[in-house]
Amino acid sequence: MPRVAPHRIAVVGAGLGGLTAAVALRQAGFDVEVYEQAPELTEVGGGINMAPNAVGVLYRLGLGKGLDREAVRPLSTHQRRWHDGRTLQRAPLNPRCEELYGAPHLTVHRADLLAIIASGFPAERIHLGHRLVGLDDKGDRVEGWFENGAHITADVLVGADGINSTVRAALLGEEAPRFAGCVAYRGLVPTERIADLGLEIGSQSWVGPGGHFVHYFVSRGRLLNFVGWTEHDTWNREDWTDRATIARALAAFVGWHPQICRIIAAADTCFIWALFDREPLPRWSIGRTTLLGDACHPMYPFMGQGAAQAIEDGAMLAACLAAGGAADPAQTLRRYEEVRRPRVTRLQEMSRANKTRFHLPDGPAQEARDAEWAQAGDRSPEALRWLYDFDATELPKC
Repeated sequence: MPRVAPHRIAVVGAGLGGLTAAVALRQAGFDVEVYEQAPELTEVGGGINMAPNAVGVLYRLGLGKGLDREAVRPLSTHQRRWHDGRTLQRAPLNPRCEELYGAPHLTVHRADLLAIIASGFPAERIHLGHRLVGLDDKGDRVEGWFENGAHITADVLVGADGINSTVRAALLGEEAPRFAGCVAYRGLVPTERIADLGLEIGSQSWVGPGGHFVHYFVSRGRLLNFVGWTEHDTWNREDWTDRATIARALAAFVGWHPQICRIIAAADTCFIWALFDREPLPRWSIGRTTLLGDACHPMYPFMGQGAAQAIEDGAMLAACLAAGGAADPAQTLRRYEEVRRPRVTRLQEMSRANKTRFHLPDGPAQEARDAEWAQAGDRSPEALRWLYDFDATELPKC
């Protein structure tokens, strides 16, 4: 990637997408600073499935050593029936993904992944405790100010500040995200506690009426991450948080396969996570300000691509700005949006559709789905070539 004049770029939000953007932009020669509202650099949640399209970006940014050290390479992906464990579809992941796409499929703890990406960016350029409260595009620059009194000026400002993005609200107005009708029970289990289950080194998902359950290894194989999704009509944060217990998670999956109950019961703690959503935005960029990741395209996690697409956004944003050189930043940001929107919109739609497909009640529709998966599975590396065979560090040819 050619080096360019060191435009000043402010990235608001130090999550996976924001830090990937910062690393890629700095490697492209930009003067980058990151501003994070939290007092420390942390990532809430447990494990994450990392497909080759995202892993390849991080490898190309020079972060492969940390990934190879901390992440797990699952051998397969395996979908099963909720109560009897019958296989619905199964496909190899590694080493097949690396053979096809030059990068493996990985499972990794989100905190480990955030630390790996952060290791590629100077710590002194990550400003913690900076909650953005306003911004103003002056035409030739963007100004931003923070709750702590700090004030910044940049040539480009990037909102990577999540589904409740302050930058998005400043550009397009306030609008609360909507509850998507799903809550997740998340937990981590020390591997030795469930060693007798003989679990394969892979990703298993169990689908059933009104819910599904996923588990895979993270943290060098020392922990088993699980997340169990169930459907609910309403969400009351206080009520759910008060009752985020192992007992409640077990009750949510009563009647499911004994392996699921055994995994849940082996955890020390269980966290509740509500799923929220937004309709696709009419635009991501105005003037010298743009958005990436959940700030502009939050998606259900049922394609395993939410974080991956934020990582792709960060890499593609750097590629667009590097190619644009000293040209009009507003035009360059529109190009970034034009390249990214069709891909992420397709994944948003597929993720929404999977919420229905995964949670079908037992009956004719469920039987038709199972037969379709048995005949032509949709989880294999070959079936997902359109998704995995994509290099977000390179601009597509016009």
